[in-house]
Amino acid sequence: MALSPLRPAEERAVEVAPTPQPSRTYAINFDTGEVGGMVDGETAIRQAIRKAIVTARFRYLIYGYEHLYGCELEDLIGQDLPIELLNAEIPRVISEALLVDDRIIDVYDFTISRNGDGLYVSFFVDTTEGALQEEVTI
Repeated sequence: MALSPLRPAEERAVEVAPTPQPSRTYAINFDTGEVGGMVDGETAIRQAIRKAIVTARFRYLIYGYEHLYGCELEDLIGQDLPIELLNAEIPRVISEALLVDDRIIDVYDFTISRNGDGLYVSFFVDTTEGALQEEVTI
């Protein structure tokens, strides 16, 4: 009587709680492009945030279209857009890129300011390791 269709669905189904995956990963030096060593915990999450933001979404076949990995900030760069539109689009695009990661719970409190030709973006991220403040120059 293992999977008898005569038994109610509640008796046939077994609910399994997802087990959190370790965040241990390789260390990336973004300045030199070198990969070496391992990182875990908050450092790994900070690295994942930076990598997701600097990786253009849908550009690299390794991530595929179904994974939605990366960020669409590239579409905003070089555009002569009013700051009001940037204030709306940048938080949306960054949040979309980061919330794909199951270690990231929320992205909020964005501060956007012009820095010459670039933009300086500061925001907070609630993660499974605690709250983090991140800064990005676009």
